[in-house]
Amino acid sequence: MRDLTKGDEATTLITFALPMLLGNVFQQFYNMVDSFVVGRFVGTNALAAVGVSFPVIFLLVALIMGITMGSSVLISQFFGARDRERLASTISTSYLFLFGAGIFMSVIGFFSVPFILNILAVPPEIYSEARSYMSIILGGMLITFGYNGVSAMLRGIGDSKTPLYLLIAASLMNVVLDLVFVIVFHWGVAGAAWATLISQAFSFITAMVIFNRTESHMKVELKKLSWNKEIFGSMIKIGLPTGIQQTLVSLGMMMLTRIVNEFGPATMAAYTAAARIDSFASMPAMNLSQALMTFTGQNMGAGKTERVKKGHRAAIIMNIVISLSITLLVTLAGHWLIGIFTTDSVVIDIGARYLLIVGFFYIIFGNMFINNGVMRGAGDVFIPMISSLLALWIVRIPCALLFTKVFGMGSDGIWWSIPAGWFIGFVFTTWYYRTGKWKTKVLVRRPSLADEIE
Repeated sequence: MRDLTKGDEATTLITFALPMLLGNVFQQFYNMVDSFVVGRFVGTNALAAVGVSFPVIFLLVALIMGITMGSSVLISQFFGARDRERLASTISTSYLFLFGAGIFMSVIGFFSVPFILNILAVPPEIYSEARSYMSIILGGMLITFGYNGVSAMLRGIGDSKTPLYLLIAASLMNVVLDLVFVIVFHWGVAGAAWATLISQAFSFITAMVIFNRTESHMKVELKKLSWNKEIFGSMIKIGLPTGIQQTLVSLGMMMLTRIVNEFGPATMAAYTAAARIDSFASMPAMNLSQALMTFTGQNMGAGKTERVKKGHRAAIIMNIVISLSITLLVTLAGHWLIGIFTTDSVVIDIGARYLLIVGFFYIIFGNMFINNGVMRGAGDVFIPMISSLLALWIVRIPCALLFTKVFGMGSDGIWWSIPAGWFIGFVFTTWYYRTGKWKTKVLVRRPSLADEIE
């Protein structure tokens, strides 16, 4: 638990974001280990099968976790306003929502797998493996929701270390189980799926045990859990636009995946491998955005708008420095990075081309996310949703279709459509941030400081 309303803005953001960054490194380590093990020890088709599943998983998680992000914003604002009663009520309502939604989505996800694979036009040679992997992961949505939801709520009260410890434990377990299930037991992609699910379950259960043995804000007492309609309404108000935004993003990812699938298993495998590297490359910006969201929520709750602006400037500067370093790495070492996942030279060449094109635009991506972090933290979540709709569906998808089918650019056309969308999203969010309208959206204010908000 940490108060982000005091101290130097840049130092506060760095020290809060660093555990989240390390945590997300381990989070991506999940996906990377799955891809590495199946790509190296099962084959190119297996790597493509794992890759085609991730946009679908993200889609089913997106809407629910968007609402959970709404609870995280409320938690940070109540914490900043020192409103202990409504803080406890928000956490209780969030738990009940996560459990109910997790059970529902586990059932829906499991039975919708064949339908989803047909929509994605998955090639016959990878259909069976994709169905196996996806069925296991989607059937365990309850675990995934609980695991990610608890981490989001902890970050709302300024605790970025506990999620890190949980992720480290889960990631190490995932590595061991991947090697055992895939290499020793020869379970193929199903082994990688079970390794991920069991690891997440271990981390989630461990968190519940720890919370119940301490006086943590996150303590779960089933008899005391209560549903607060007013709190849930606020969660929906903040979280639904974010959930819709995440859903639009995941649908866009599925659409891009379908376009990629038309180029065959080699391009699919290259996209899977490059996307893993891309996920690592974008993590610093995404974690700065998450840190800035909590930072903004607490400071807006405390009535410190000018401190939010200083935090935004500090995050932009940090993003520029970090993004330039990452760009240098992925553009110069693209072939080596893709070679981690496969020995197929064709796959390596296609994946390296992706990193060369996309890698030069990480600064734009990061600044867009940082702008969105301020808006979400202030409770102005409608604008990030519009930004995603504009960048993805108005720019990226049409460009991908135009570049590949009209201009004949091949898979390069898909890769170029990604930074095109980022650029439009960056321009839009920068313009809106400068209007200052986000300052009027805060839902919770500490009364004695409310007059500081302009």
